[in-house]
Amino acid sequence: MWKDFKAFINQGNVMDLAVGIIIGAAFGKIVSSLVDNIITPFLGILLKGINFSNLSYTFGNAEIKYGLFVQSVIDFFIISFSIFLFIRFLMKFKRKKEEEEVAEEPDSKEVLLTEIRDLLKEQQSEQ
Repeated sequence: MWKDFKAFINQGNVMDLAVGIIIGAAFGKIVSSLVDNIITPFLGILLKGINFSNLSYTFGNAEIKYGLFVQSVIDFFIISFSIFLFIRFLMKFKRKKEEEEVAEEPDSKEVLLTEIRDLLKEQQSEQ
């Protein structure tokens, strides 16, 4: 059983997943800092000082803090949009790399077909 577990852990997919989670956590901290320290205060300025996290409703002895929920929803959309932009940037970079690989020299079959085409064109123009 231990050998099976070691084989499972050493598979590339598991290691890639672990690296992705670690990078995702670090990226999440960066985006959370962006939201908390830059975007939320900026939105507060645009909305004339409204702070969502302080919004609440008191019902009897219970305090319902719906402002924290609103703030969490806004944070979610900002984080999701940031990740979307990051992935989109990576995909553009990947496409450029693939296009460069495609632009390599043609293989021998393509060269032969090109020569045959050119010979046929020459024969037709001579007639």
